[in-house]
Amino acid sequence: MISRRSFILNSSMAAAAALLVPSFVFAADKKVVGLQLYSLRDELPKDVKGTIAKVAKAGFKEVETYGFSIKDQFWGLTPKEFKALLDANGLKAPSGHYGLGTYLADGNTTELKAAIAAAKVLGSEYVTIPWLDESIRKNADDYKKIAVRINEAGKLAKAAGIRLAYHNHNFEFEKQGNTTGYEILLKGTDKKFVDFELDLYWVVRSGNDPIKLFKENPGRFTMWHVKDMDKANPALNAEVGTGSINFKPIFAQAKLSGMKHFFVEHETNYKPNPIGSVTASCVFIKKEIL
Repeated sequence: MISRRSFILNSSMAAAAALLVPSFVFAADKKVVGLQLYSLRDELPKDVKGTIAKVAKAGFKEVETYGFSIKDQFWGLTPKEFKALLDANGLKAPSGHYGLGTYLADGNTTELKAAIAAAKVLGSEYVTIPWLDESIRKNADDYKKIAVRINEAGKLAKAAGIRLAYHNHNFEFEKQGNTTGYEILLKGTDKKFVDFELDLYWVVRSGNDPIKLFKENPGRFTMWHVKDMDKANPALNAEVGTGSINFKPIFAQAKLSGMKHFFVEHETNYKPNPIGSVTASCVFIKKEIL
C-alpha cells in the first residue's frame, strides 16, 4: 500500500515534472521539424527527387512547398506525383506558399482555386500567402482592402476543408498612421477563416517581440518560420543556434501562440552549403529545443 507521505511526494514530483514538459507536446514527443523548401531553391528545380531525398535524410518530417504554378505545377510534377514523392520519403506537406498576387490585386480567383486544389491533393492543412506586392500595400486603406480579400479567400478555402494563412516579412510592421499593416491584417481578418504563419526572423529584424504578439493575439499563429539572424550582420541568416535569436523562450510559449507546425527556413549565408545549413539547424532544434 502506498503511504500518504509517498503519495504526496510522488504527486509533487509529478507536478514538478509537468512544469518541465514543453507546452508543444506534438513536437516534444515526435521531434517533428519542418523545412520551407525555398531554402533549397537553387537545387530543387534541377533535381526534385534527389533534393527531396536529401531533405528526408537530413531529419525533416514535414515540408512547406513553394513555387507552384498552374503551368508547371511543382517543378514539372503534378500535385499527385509530388505527393507520391513525399510519401516515398516519409514526408508530409501541411502547408504551402502559393502566389496569390492576382487574386489580392483584382479578386480573380483562378490562382486561389488552383492553389486550394493542389493543397487538397497534397493532403495539406494550409494554403499560405507568402508575399504582398508593393503596388497593393502603399497605405492603411490598401491593407484594409487586402484584409477583406484575405478573409474572403479564407471562406473559400474553409469550404474546401483548407485553412488560409498569411506569412509576414518586415514591411508589414511599418507604421500606417497610428497602426501598422500587420495590426490591420490581424484585426481585419476573422480567426474562423484566417491563421498567421509568423516568421520569427522578420519579427525580430523589424524590432518586435514574438512573445508580445502571442500575448496580444493568442492562438492565431498556428505556424512559424524558424530562421536565425547572423550576429555580425542582421541582414543575413545563420544556422539555428549560432545566431542572435534565443528560440528557447519563444518555443516555451508555443501553446499560447497556437503553433501546430514550424518550418526551418534559411535564405542566405549558407555554411557550408544549403543542405548543410538546414541539416545543422534541424539537428540543433531536435537536440536543444524540442
